[in-house]
Amino acid sequence: MRIFVTGAGGFVGRRLLPMLESEGHRVSGADREVDVTEIASIGQALAEAEPDAIIHLAAMSSVAESWRRPAECFRLNFIGTRTLLRAVEAEAPRARVLLIGSADQYSPTTEPGQPLDESTPLSPRSPYARSKAAGEQLGYEAAKRGLDVVRVRAFNHTGAGQADAFVVSSFARQVAAIKAGRQEPVMRVGNLESVRDFLHVEDVLRAYAALLAPEVPADVYNVASGNSTPIQEVLDRLIALAGIEARIEQDPERFRPTDWLVGDATRLRNTTGWSPRIEFDALLRELYEDWLERDAT
Repeated sequence: MRIFVTGAGGFVGRRLLPMLESEGHRVSGADREVDVTEIASIGQALAEAEPDAIIHLAAMSSVAESWRRPAECFRLNFIGTRTLLRAVEAEAPRARVLLIGSADQYSPTTEPGQPLDESTPLSPRSPYARSKAAGEQLGYEAAKRGLDVVRVRAFNHTGAGQADAFVVSSFARQVAAIKAGRQEPVMRVGNLESVRDFLHVEDVLRAYAALLAPEVPADVYNVASGNSTPIQEVLDRLIALAGIEARIEQDPERFRPTDWLVGDATRLRNTTGWSPRIEFDALLRELYEDWLERDAT
């Protein structure tokens, strides 16, 4: 297939392009050089690429950043999605479009429960989550007009190269810095009682690739492990992995109320055969070793 990826220079995009190429696809992508909020810019890029499929990654991805810059989050995530879909209608109306959304479109619950499936009502709370939910609705409306749109709700995913604005990567960076003597033995954390569903980014990329298959129905799909992992457990396992001792300090800037957000990917598994392959301990070791190396250079 000819595949075009927006946000190709981001954490996920940098891994996605070579993976798709290794599977024999012809892949092109764009990052900041193409403005997804400008119809002329993204339209020209699609006209040149002539894609069979489009994966829309371009977005503001940080919840914390969305609170600081809500208008910019709306511009990138909602206006960008609306403009992309208009360009697809004009330049590549037969292409399959993967709109990459987030588990944050659901509202985390205050008590543990059954993993959330796609029938769970959306209840987004942050500017980021609201912009993603609104963008997904645009995709739903575009599908009713005849576009081939697949809507994806990806749960937390991480791996080497991710910024430390995200919890697992933040912990890994701090642990690596303490181990290397670059930071005092103090871990600055938020709420350790919350529970999340964590995946390795490579498993998420495999899901995206599987959803490009033409025989997969254009629908909405969770990408999730179904495993409940307390944030405290993430911290404990990283500290044990590094063999360090550290004092734990709660940072008010990082604190959020205790909640639970775990997904059910049965629809994706039954439709494509996908399941996560990379164990969580391997993911933690990868992040820890990556930060040891990154911060040493």
